[in-house]
Amino acid sequence: YLDEAVYCEELGFDGVALNEHHGNPFCMGNVMNVEASILARITDRVRIILIGNPLPVIKHPLRMAEELAEIDLISRGRLVTGWVRGAGSEQFFNNANPAYNREMFNEAHDFIVQAWTKPGPWRYEGKHFHYRHVNPWALPYQQPHPPMWIPGVLSPETARWCAEHRYPYIGLGTALGPTCDLWDIYADEAQKHGYQAGPENFGYLIPTFLAETEEKAQELGRQFAFGGGQNAFSRPEHTLPPGYNSKAAIRRLASAPRGSWLGVSKDKLMQQGCGAHTEDVDFDEVREKLYQGYLRSQENFQTIIGTPATVIPKVKTLLRVLRPGIFIFFSVQGQVSNEDRQTSIRLMAQDVMPVIRDYAKEIGLVDPFERTPGSVSLQAETQRAPVVDREPLEELALV
Repeated sequence: YLDEAVYCEELGFDGVALNEHHGNPFCMGNVMNVEASILARITDRVRIILIGNPLPVIKHPLRMAEELAEIDLISRGRLVTGWVRGAGSEQFFNNANPAYNREMFNEAHDFIVQAWTKPGPWRYEGKHFHYRHVNPWALPYQQPHPPMWIPGVLSPETARWCAEHRYPYIGLGTALGPTCDLWDIYADEAQKHGYQAGPENFGYLIPTFLAETEEKAQELGRQFAFGGGQNAFSRPEHTLPPGYNSKAAIRRLASAPRGSWLGVSKDKLMQQGCGAHTEDVDFDEVREKLYQGYLRSQENFQTIIGTPATVIPKVKTLLRVLRPGIFIFFSVQGQVSNEDRQTSIRLMAQDVMPVIRDYAKEIGLVDPFERTPGSVSLQAETQRAPVVDREPLEELALV
């Protein structure tokens, strides 16, 4: 994976994104700050994007502040840090009470920002974290601190929190209709804080795989279903433990179209709601459901598989609908050879990205480095501008 990141830099990608998960096979990266520190030394230009460190389950925000500051120093200011609440299953793995997840997330975030910006020494006594002596010596290269991007999966509370802090919100392959609704929630909250949200405030991650032929792309792309999120985050009672999400967030997940590349299906959410549980598992039936979900995720534009010729129109549709200033391609998971993965990356860089960059300029998309999020003032009595274009959703019957 580190070699792939270096390869991405050679091919002209703007950044490489890292994440981490614990206690399940979703990804091999368990401590992305270690990977980021290596990339800080072996790359020269590419931005190192963390999406993101799970603050409530790490439980040591002071150490986190020091680690990230050092990575930013080594990379000479190429770090983009991000925070997540951690998947529900990781609350069990790290002995974290899911009922306090959001409280701990907010407090850890506020502490880290303070550690980077308030000269020490000072004492900190919070609800969940306590330090008798705070005096971090290594501070970030970027001042006052690195940019912060916040990934999520349709939680309205997270969207409002991001808008309040003027942080870009990154949708993690979520269904287009509910994602548009969430963008509007963000933009409405932004207006309350006196600014117009724009492309610089939004990002979108999409599972993508390319090959030389459509047949090969579809065959290998199936690993999104058989080697990734579908079997790592598939049980709602583990992924969404009591207290982890608000009722509003769960309702949004339950109302999303079937066929997510993650494994939390509408059927499973309904089963959890009525306390149903199946002891006997028919694995042939499970495989067929996974495959049908893989096909639906493509129909819903939540996974993009194909050749450059078939991928480009789909990416253009996503850009037109969601208007994100940040667009992240999530590489295929599972049993795919290094050669095939690199072919996908090469096709993306050589054939897809030039076209997409031109199209993004054509429709006026700007990223957070071109325009600071939250910098476009908006008077409270002024009607905000639209942040999404829903017309293609009607044409594609995705409303």
